[in-house]
Amino acid sequence: MNRQSEVSRQTKETRINIRLNLDGQGKAEISTGIPFFDHMLTAFTVHGFFDLLISATGDLEVDFHHTVEDTGLVLGQAIQQALSEKGGIHRFGDASVPMDESLSRVTIDLSNRPYLVYNIPNDLKSRGNFDAYLAREFFQAVCVKGGFNLHINALYGENEHHVLESIFKAFGRSLHTATRPISHISGALSTKGCL
Repeated sequence: MNRQSEVSRQTKETRINIRLNLDGQGKAEISTGIPFFDHMLTAFTVHGFFDLLISATGDLEVDFHHTVEDTGLVLGQAIQQALSEKGGIHRFGDASVPMDESLSRVTIDLSNRPYLVYNIPNDLKSRGNFDAYLAREFFQAVCVKGGFNLHINALYGENEHHVLESIFKAFGRSLHTATRPISHISGALSTKGCL
């Protein structure tokens, strides 16, 4: 089973290239020009056991929004492409991951029905250039182009870095579970017969 993809997107604002292997070993080669975002995507890759190469350039002099959102769009496409028909996989994934004082739970359904639920603590501290609200834009883009239902619940936490890291790690773990093959099922795990 070849569950790999390569997707590129170029606009006047960004140029994004992504290579994804869903059955990898957690190898990350990430370069977006946003060091904290690279750190989060590396955490997602390592804890999801994927192999992921991301090369992104964008108009960072304007702000990080275009690069972050477009990276999400291309990653969503890469996930969708690597899964093709989504037959013979678990479809659902759920993971809770702590990071010091924070705890996040991410639940996913690879349903072809994009929807994002994003709950974070209201009183996060240490806001930087890459914050929890910019991360929301990334996850919105990923689930729209990936065609999945994504529930992100940061249950508690004070340090924004810790909260975001627990979210990205839990996203990797839940996606890993959802994409695992089920040997005794060949089609889509759905009462409709397709996703």
